Amino acid sequence: MRMLAVWLIDAVSLLLLTHLMPSVQVSSFVTALVIALALGLVNLLIRPLLLILTLPVNLLTLGLFTLVINGFCFWLVAEVIGGFSVPGFGTAIVASLIFSVISWLATSLLLGSGKD
Repeated sequence: MRMLAVWLIDAVSLLLLTHLMPSVQVSSFVTALVIALALGLVNLLIRPLLLILTLPVNLLTLGLFTLVINGFCFWLVAEVIGGFSVPGFGTAIVASLIFSVISWLATSLLLGSGKD
């Protein structure tokens, strides 16, 4: 049940992101649900591989390169999913950071820590 709630929160967070960053566009709530699912799958399957492959760079930058990896995952989903537009890679990095903060805040406020 918690996974479903987080999925819905992520979809709403994407829609809120489009209001904070008008350059990022999501065509509908259904598209936002698909994007949230795709982001979850990319973060589950591709992101760990990218983190391992870029470990030396990540260590040199004290973990800041993770922001680039998150932006790449966000941009990748935008390229694959129709109805989701991110104009550039720099925008994807900023959008992924803002999306993460919104999603984390909303999940924390609405669902708590999840350790019950």
